[in-house]
Amino acid sequence: MNKTAHKDQNSRDKKIKMRKTIILFVVSICFSNLSFAQQDAMFTKYMFNSLVYNPAYAGAKDHMALGVLHRTQWWDIEGGPNTQSFTIHTPLPKDRIGLGFWAVNDVIGPTHTISANLAYAYRIPMGNGKLSVGVQGGITNWAADWTKLDLFSPDDPAFSDANPNFLLPNFGVGVYYYSDKFYVGAASPRLIEYDLQDEPINTQRWAKQYRHYFFSTGVAIPLRGEQIVLKPSLLIKNVGMFSKFNKDENFEQLGAPTEFDIDVSVLFYKALWIGASFRSSLEVFIDDSSSFDSADIWASYYLTNGLRIGAAYDYTLTKLQTVAGGSFEIMLGYEFNYTTKRTVTPRYF
Repeated sequence: MNKTAHKDQNSRDKKIKMRKTIILFVVSICFSNLSFAQQDAMFTKYMFNSLVYNPAYAGAKDHMALGVLHRTQWWDIEGGPNTQSFTIHTPLPKDRIGLGFWAVNDVIGPTHTISANLAYAYRIPMGNGKLSVGVQGGITNWAADWTKLDLFSPDDPAFSDANPNFLLPNFGVGVYYYSDKFYVGAASPRLIEYDLQDEPINTQRWAKQYRHYFFSTGVAIPLRGEQIVLKPSLLIKNVGMFSKFNKDENFEQLGAPTEFDIDVSVLFYKALWIGASFRSSLEVFIDDSSSFDSADIWASYYLTNGLRIGAAYDYTLTKLQTVAGGSFEIMLGYEFNYTTKRTVTPRYF
């Protein structure tokens, strides 16, 4: 074997070894009590998936809307996050009440999470918009198969149960104010925190499910009437904001950063929507304890029959970019109006 071939083989071996290490690292950071990652599923096109983050969004489009979204994160890494979501929501005839249902399937390495929730929102006219207060209830199935991992320490007590499986009932709350040109909302989709172990073990690291908080806001700015509309938006995500008040001291230790997504998009002729976003954490600018996450581009198109299609691509800005590749999403949705029996032009929010 010549020197060039030997060098290429060593490079491939190093990448394979690195990928295997990253799989275990990703699982560890996502499910340990010193987590450094968001536990709830991440979506670049969050503005088309708002019901997953906030139950008060149910019925906010003033007509029935449904959506399906698929996300593959770090496609070059075996065991990277793979997520699907389904949402459907509608206002009831008297307009004050909105109902919704959403489900998420999330696979990360050997772990598998399935969540399903029903959402109820009560909407109150306020000024030029509506204030919506929402609640939701549902169940999550969290399971893992640790036998898929090549553990550094096979006797690690955190993995003593090779196939943990939990059914976790939960509920969440949210508020959402919106008008034709503005929205702002805050929510916690899962209020109950769970310790994902059957029996006490002699370790400081095991899987836990933390409470998440979401804050969102956005505006629509007409640039040329309704034909060209600029829409900047912001989503902030926090894990375990008040976990330090938990009676169980194990929930107090949490290193997850507060993430934010800044998005700027333009809607052309009520049909073509093109956007770009930047995802990072507040800690990058506060104490340099985290890093930039990704730079993203996306597009969505509304067909005249009410169908909506879209796609997104994330370019990773972390050190994983050398082996992870990027991330992508594809989205399919449908919007219709029972009142007029015809498709409607897209709502900005």
